[in-house]
Amino acid sequence: MLTFKNFNLADWFSFYRIACSPVLLFLLWIDEKELFTWLLLVSYSTDMIDGFLARKFNMTSPRGSQLDSFGDQITLILGFLGLLVFEFDFIANNYILIIIAFIPYIIQMLIAYTKFGKASAFHTYLAKLSAMVQGIFILSSLFFYPNYILFYGMIILGFLETIEEIILIFMIKEWASDIKGIYWYLQKKRSS
Repeated sequence: MLTFKNFNLADWFSFYRIACSPVLLFLLWIDEKELFTWLLLVSYSTDMIDGFLARKFNMTSPRGSQLDSFGDQITLILGFLGLLVFEFDFIANNYILIIIAFIPYIIQMLIAYTKFGKASAFHTYLAKLSAMVQGIFILSSLFFYPNYILFYGMIILGFLETIEEIILIFMIKEWASDIKGIYWYLQKKRSS
């Protein structure tokens, strides 16, 4: 049973991203770009903090991985909504590429839910790099202006990371968290 009293410190940082989402939505609704952007920066920062705490103090758990993944997904969606609201022209000029980039992600989510009944939470190195570039792109776009080099880098990394996750879903038999990537999964499998 999931109760708050069982949350460790890393879980609370993940939970912050989920709990903060209604506030961020409200700030979008009232067109408050500056406060929205600063709170989004805090949300992205908690993503780095929770992962560090979980690994450093051995607080990793399937529950924590799911909370982290859910918080990551919400933060990404809110960041994209922020771009849609505050940088509409950029989104309108690039919507076809954005849709093409999201299609593999949606396919990956459908495959994971079909196979495991829940989203994947692999936290691969490529996923971490992709999330970092996404965060940098979204925040720099909201604080300053959209940068096309970061945008294309985000699209390419997101596509590669999603393909790796789809391959991992087909490779593993049961839901698992914290798989660093295909190479590390194969190495671990060989050594078992």
